[in-house]
Amino acid sequence: MYYNGIYHLFYQDNPKGAIWGNIVWAHSVSTDLINWKRLPNAIYPSKPFDEYGCWSGSATILPGNKPIILYTGIIDKNKTQVQNYAIPANLSDPFLQKWIKPYNNPLVVADRSINKTAFRDPTTAWLGRDGQWRISIGGRWGTTGISYLYRSKNFMHWVKAKNPLHSRNGTGNWECLDFYPVSISGKNGLDTSVMGSGVKHVLKVSLDVTRHEYYTLGTYFPEKDVYIPDEEMVDGWNGLRYDYGNFYASKSFFDPSKKRRILWAWANESDSKADRVKKGWAGIQLIPRTIVLDPDGKQLLQWPVVEVEILRGKKVKLSNKILVKGKKIEIRGITAAQADVEVTFSFYSLDKAEPFDPRWDRYDAQNICSQKGSTVQGGLGPFGLLTLASQNLEEYTPVFFRVFKAQNKHLVLMCSDASRSTLKDGMGAYRPSFAGFVDVDLTGKKLSLRSLIDISVVESFGAGGKTCITSRVYPTLAIYHNAHLYAFNNGIETVKIDSLKAWSMNRPEQMNQ
Repeated sequence: MYYNGIYHLFYQDNPKGAIWGNIVWAHSVSTDLINWKRLPNAIYPSKPFDEYGCWSGSATILPGNKPIILYTGIIDKNKTQVQNYAIPANLSDPFLQKWIKPYNNPLVVADRSINKTAFRDPTTAWLGRDGQWRISIGGRWGTTGISYLYRSKNFMHWVKAKNPLHSRNGTGNWECLDFYPVSISGKNGLDTSVMGSGVKHVLKVSLDVTRHEYYTLGTYFPEKDVYIPDEEMVDGWNGLRYDYGNFYASKSFFDPSKKRRILWAWANESDSKADRVKKGWAGIQLIPRTIVLDPDGKQLLQWPVVEVEILRGKKVKLSNKILVKGKKIEIRGITAAQADVEVTFSFYSLDKAEPFDPRWDRYDAQNICSQKGSTVQGGLGPFGLLTLASQNLEEYTPVFFRVFKAQNKHLVLMCSDASRSTLKDGMGAYRPSFAGFVDVDLTGKKLSLRSLIDISVVESFGAGGKTCITSRVYPTLAIYHNAHLYAFNNGIETVKIDSLKAWSMNRPEQMNQ
């Protein structure tokens, strides 16, 4: 949340080790979203209503500029879940370092119609025109994922609505819900309570079964308190994702200081449990992203917050470089292990795009990428970047495009392939060929790519943020000054680098008190 000039990040943490368990709400603060100061844990098990764990939730700024946190507590060994609240002990403390949990907790308890072991993660509240607050809480009944809706006049007494905000058969448990408006015509973010004809709504669910996140765009009908996705939306496991890689439990918030909605997510590890214990930490927060509606109204666009540019150091530029089949160009003069790279590729023709095999599942981009990797020659593509590459390419993480010709349109596949990222023993490691399709107009015969590279993570944004993929990787050779960065083309069609800009990235600093 943003409060009185300070950004507050609350996150699930185990203070006793690098594995799951003993979860508390850790707390860090920043004035710029980049340089952070760690504070004492904000919420931790201490009461009968959260004795067995303090799980995810949300923050809401109430009238009078008073922040309140809603979170899920576990009350017994049967994993019964209830919804609690916490408030700052001292509003005059600029960092809100101490939080208290009043004795009228819990605020929301599951009734008999709810699976009480799958009832968690209350959303940021929104205020209706009738003066009542609403929250949604994720759950499951059988295999149906559910977004329960609750109303309150005073934020203390909550009543479950007769019907859920939304539900979907066959999706499994919904958790870490997010529900918010986006402007149809503008680029500014909107406060969570904004509604009306000029907005669409976004419902994002994290699916416990797949460990992926999915979202739909649609219409919120406040008079009925129901959300209906747009007709063209795929509502389920084949739906749109924020990110097609290591990306989960995301949460957005409205930043009133710059009138933007910021999305933030956790990236889990891809290495083994033993590796996590050895290094002493696990899990990272990704770079925060702004999130807006694509002008086509069919998807969201994500982009790293502008503040990340304060870390940029030495810069190199390339332009009008030709990449014939099999050619690669090294991007020299920057620290390739920690870099920000923006590149625009162009090509002369779509004629050599290879046919899209009708036997392929249109929704299984990851499987297609595993078959059609960066070394498999294509017609138009693969072309892109080889990140975190060793000098002789024993290990590297390619991020690339490949263009296919389907029956009535071209399909653009974007991949971030971690399978070649390390020579380390793969026991316990998860190194897939992450991939997603990019819904982009190829009339101009151009594709853009931005990658943020940071030692063990590569965050990539295709076509201005239409498709995003995050890979967690653990190179053993391509580390620090031994890491290299290349642009490449392994397709028959010649590709040109119209422009490429790359920066060495400096380390953030701990915020001064």
